[in-house]
Amino acid sequence: MRNLSEKKLVLTGGGTAGHVTPHLALIPELKERGYDIVYIGSYEGIEKKLISDFDVPYYGVSTGKFRRYFDPQNFSDPFRVMKGLGEAHKILRKERPRLIFSKGGFVSVPVVRAAAMLGIPCILHESDMTPGLANKICIPVAKKVCCNFPETMSSIPADKALLTGTPIRKELLKGDPAEGRRICGFTNDKPVLMIIGGSSGAQAVNEVVRQALPGLLEDFNVAHICGKDKMDNLMLTMEGYKQFEYVKDELKDLFAMADVVVSRAGANALCELLALKKPNVLIPLSLRSSRGDQILNARSFEQQGFSVVIDNDELDESILVEKINEVYKNRDSIVRTMSKSHQHEATEAILELIDNFMK
Repeated sequence: MRNLSEKKLVLTGGGTAGHVTPHLALIPELKERGYDIVYIGSYEGIEKKLISDFDVPYYGVSTGKFRRYFDPQNFSDPFRVMKGLGEAHKILRKERPRLIFSKGGFVSVPVVRAAAMLGIPCILHESDMTPGLANKICIPVAKKVCCNFPETMSSIPADKALLTGTPIRKELLKGDPAEGRRICGFTNDKPVLMIIGGSSGAQAVNEVVRQALPGLLEDFNVAHICGKDKMDNLMLTMEGYKQFEYVKDELKDLFAMADVVVSRAGANALCELLALKKPNVLIPLSLRSSRGDQILNARSFEQQGFSVVIDNDELDESILVEKINEVYKNRDSIVRTMSKSHQHEATEAILELIDNFMK
């Protein structure tokens, strides 16, 4: 492909927020370095909404979901992917980028494969410990694959794999603990426990947290991000317990005030905890609700000394209180271990990699 635009970079990825949010951390930094950014996603996926705040040109392409189970759409989706391949090929010929940076998800497949046909180099990023199906399809034509976990390196050709971690939004590092306490109405008399479960499967965690509140509130103030429509109105006035359906701008301040965090084990959430050096208890989604990536992610963080894990199927109020107290007691040791990791320097590592390819 001739006459590539010197500073033009295509970002792609989507299907879930986890395949987009690392891009949101990179975009401001890429713009500061003078890059001309274009985003290719699906027609109306979550990525279109999330990118809309960043003044980045957006193209949608047709895509099909890659399923590991029987579904009638498995017969029609390959045709959608082929249509997306043609659309991506046309967009890339028009935009002439020097490089593709893909965060994965099913929308990335036609973009990365079209780029390979045009001789445009691609960098992939894999957040989970084992590559997702979309990235497995793309790895053979990628130049480099950025990994989040040391264990992932063995699943990727040695000349392609790089351990970088996952970029997180810079504003998360600028939280004010005093502002977090003000938002929640907490005083300084107790440490703060923050629960952030995400919307997927969070109800089970919410129920156990509320059952455990009598024990937890003896030692902690509790900030609980419950998920949409999952607040308990009977507990709105409970002293020391503050519920949120969803937080956006306040998240940095809530993280800053938290002494211990209870979380699901999505890869992006784990990287935020590591970058912020927050001692944590992880409750990964079970195999009934996921492909098992959260279980693997959580066990890796536990083995590295960053986290304590509770299996979702073993979760009850007594084990939750026990593990939270264990983490709080050992919080200084956990923070020291997290401080030794280089996986929280992901943004700079990936920017340097992009710079090298764009020279």
